[in-house]
Amino acid sequence: MSRVRVDEDIRPLSEFRAGVATFVKQVNETRRPMVLTQRGRGVAVLVDVYEYEKMQERLEILEEIYKAEEQLDSGNVISHDDAKARILARLQR
Repeated sequence: MSRVRVDEDIRPLSEFRAGVATFVKQVNETRRPMVLTQRGRGVAVLVDVYEYEKMQERLEILEEIYKAEEQLDSGNVISHDDAKARILARLQR
């Protein structure tokens, strides 16, 4: 995902309400998120669906990495040879 351009991608919520279709088109074309503000503070982020799905996939991978690291730290591991044997046994069923 591209970085937010402050001059183009931060808009007041009132402006967004008045031109929703234009804002959605901009997000889809640029693939950059848009930050919506209310009273000068960020309140929401509008993200292209494709970019959102990519973020979700990356988060899932990171969660799996963190889970694996926790398992390693707790000693909940098996050797490579044991893992290979288990996988081969399942494939033979």
